[in-house]
Order: sequence, then structure tokens, then C-alpha cells
Amino acid sequence: MTDSHLGRPLPVLFLLCVHAAVVSAGVGGGHERGGLPLPLPVTPFEEGYTQIFGDDNLVVHRDGRTVHLTLDERTGSGFASQDLYLHGFFSASIKLPSDYTAGVVVAFYMSNGDVYEKNHDEIDFEFLGNIRGKEWRIQTNVYGNGSTNIGREERYGLWFDPADDFHQYSILWTESKIIFYVDGVPIREVKKTESMGGQFPSKPMTVYVTIWDGSDWATNGGKYRVNYKYAPYIAEFSDLILHGCAVNPVDHFANCDNAPAGESMPTDISHRERAKMESLRKKHMTYSYCYDRTRYKVPPPECIINPKEAEHLQAFDPVTFGNGRHRRPKRHQGSGSATSL
Repeated sequence: MTDSHLGRPLPVLFLLCVHAAVVSAGVGGGHERGGLPLPLPVTPFEEGYTQIFGDDNLVVHRDGRTVHLTLDERTGSGFASQDLYLHGFFSASIKLPSDYTAGVVVAFYMSNGDVYEKNHDEIDFEFLGNIRGKEWRIQTNVYGNGSTNIGREERYGLWFDPADDFHQYSILWTESKIIFYVDGVPIREVKKTESMGGQFPSKPMTVYVTIWDGSDWATNGGKYRVNYKYAPYIAEFSDLILHGCAVNPVDHFANCDNAPAGESMPTDISHRERAKMESLRKKHMTYSYCYDRTRYKVPPPECIINPKEAEHLQAFDPVTFGNGRHRRPKRHQGSGSATSL
């Protein structure tokens, strides 16, 4: 393994730290918030994050662990981790804006686009606002080595009101797989396969949290835009967890002191968790690139077709997932965004 940015082998300490971070973390245990287990120490804002835009549209509470991000007519807002991370467990409890939220995008994601402009990696949680009376949608996506022409989007309707209370959204990233969790339940697993080639995220990434105006694409392909009559739009973030092998972006020194011993991060999904995941996907998944027949005549090679998922999606949208003739709009660039219907 080499650091492609520095062009030299990664130090043995770095490799050992990555292994420790993946093995020692855990999804269970720890204190609880609203019945939701928080397995690992929460990282105070000043210790782990830096504001990247938004001026006074970012407010840190006195506890140092809760952050409000605001979108208004002037600007959105956002913050990022001070360090880069290679593999680990990353999590945030999020409460989304309520009422009319069309065009609003809230994102919790990882990226190294500022370091690797032409071959960046990315792992996305995006929350897409909607018109009054319709629900927020959640979108996940994965890019590796600049493969933005193959957006691996999946989208889901939520089974709760994300504006009513905090819910935990988590990313487990290892050398061989990525798992997305909602309230501790896996909703998606992306495995590294030979067929993906170098398109699996493999380089250190920064964690980003943002709220911004995605009017051009986020709600019905841009049909419904942000209406600032309902501003300010405020997203709340708490229980921020950064648990992995930290890589300082300046000197690229690896520090794994934040990996506590005695916890056990999962390296796979249990049978019980997989059953929950399959049930949620069957009920709530509304889009998956693997089944998009208007986009791909043949599914990308890493896709494993689940007949139950195929049947559900075809019933939901026979044009996209059946034999329809219409094509989906092209992807618009954002913070890891993809065109949403």
C-alpha cells in the first residue's frame, strides 16, 4: 500500500493504526441518547472540526458537542474534520429542518476532492428536502478514484420524521466494504470486488457536514426550488463521532490514539441485521442504480440483482426500472450529489 499523494510507502505504524481502528471500534455499548446506543466517545467540535463556510450561520452550543447549521438567502454553512481518515466508523445524530424544504440538501459525507481533484473518493449520506406534505428522502452514494461517471446512488423513503427528533446516521468504512447505518440498522452494504477495479474508495478522506441550496436538482429534478419565505432552514447535529486512523492533512502523520481498546467494531453484518436490512430495503428503497434500465442496458458488473428488490422497484417506477423509454436527467455536481426524482 502506498500514499499516492506523497508517492512513498505508508509507514508500518500507519498500517497498524488502520487495523486497530477497524478492529477496536464498536457499534454497540456506550451511553444512550433516545434509546440509540452511542458506542464511541463523541468528538467535541473544537477538538475535531473546523468551519469551512457560512460565517455566523454555524453556531456551536455551549456543550461544544451540538452544532446548528443554517441555510438562508445569504449562504448555507458547513464544517469539516480537521484530519483526514483512512477507514473507521463515522457518525452523527441529525435533526433536519421541518415544513417546506424543497431544494434543501443536508449532507454528511466523506471526500478527498480537495487533495485528489481528478481521482477523488467519496462516501455520501445526503438528505433531500421536499414540498410540504411530502417526506424528506435519504440518498447514499459511493465514488472511488474519480469514477463520477458511474454514480452508485441508492435512495430511500424514511420510516420516521427526521425533523421531529435526532436520528443517528453512520458510515463504517473498511478496506473491503462500506456499510451505511440508520439508527444502528444497516441499510446498505457496498463490497469491494474485482469487478469494481480501482473504483472503491481507498485514499484518506475528510468528513464533511453541510447544508446548502440544491434547487437545480434536489427535488423532482429541480422542479421545486428553495423558497426562502420559509427560511431560515436549520439543521442540528450532535453526538459527532470520528473513529479511525487520523492522518494529519499537513504532515500526513498517522495518529491512532483515538482508537480505544476493548470495543469490537463489526467487520460484517450479522444474520439478524441482514434480515432487518433486507426488510427496510424492500419497503423503503425507491431508487438503486443497479436496477436502472434507462441508465444501464446491462447492470454494472458489481451489482448483484435481488429479485425481490427488482420487483418492488419496478412496481414503484416501471419507466426507470422496467422497459420504459424515458431517460433520467443528467447528474448535476454538488457535494456528492446526484440527480433526484
